[in-house]
Amino acid sequence: MKIGPRYKKARYLGAPVFKKTQTQKFALRSESKAKTTHRRGAKSEYGKQMLEKQKARFSYGVSSGQFTKYVKQALQSQGDNSKNLVSILEGRLDNTMVRAGFAPSQSAGRQMVSHGHITVNGTKLTVPSYQVRVGDLIKVREGSAGKKIFSNLDESLKATKIPAWLGIDEKTKEIKILATPSAETSELLFDVKAVLEFYTR
Repeated sequence: MKIGPRYKKARYLGAPVFKKTQTQKFALRSESKAKTTHRRGAKSEYGKQMLEKQKARFSYGVSSGQFTKYVKQALQSQGDNSKNLVSILEGRLDNTMVRAGFAPSQSAGRQMVSHGHITVNGTKLTVPSYQVRVGDLIKVREGSAGKKIFSNLDESLKATKIPAWLGIDEKTKEIKILATPSAETSELLFDVKAVLEFYTR
């Protein structure tokens, strides 16, 4: 998915949706930029909802078409639509690698999977959008364990706050899906309800 200049995009969205923008340096630059930039007029309700949709898309590195597909799936499923959508987004294999501490960013997780470094239940997968299921066992492919992309894995695992739906065996470097993927609203960089309202208006 083509993104363009990440600093500029994150400033426009008003949220650090990329790994490189989740730093103090970016926060200071954004604050300085805001002081020297004329304020735009207030956004309409539609404009606000559109902005939340874009935040969600870029947070997970998903194309517009694929994101629309996920929203439709969430709306057609039983239960809470907001939780359904978050579960689908969190349950992508590339995102799972990020949440587990195996990848530092969405783009790295996507590359990790698409280059064939990851196996699910013993089978090599190259589809970043694969939806993980409860009971799935995810591992680094034996032939890929020595790759540079995994050189700092031990340190990364210790520094990462692992969500409750994941189980990590730091010794064997295995990830097990313990429950349905989820995320607290406070942990998200976007308003899920506003996103759904954008598609159901």
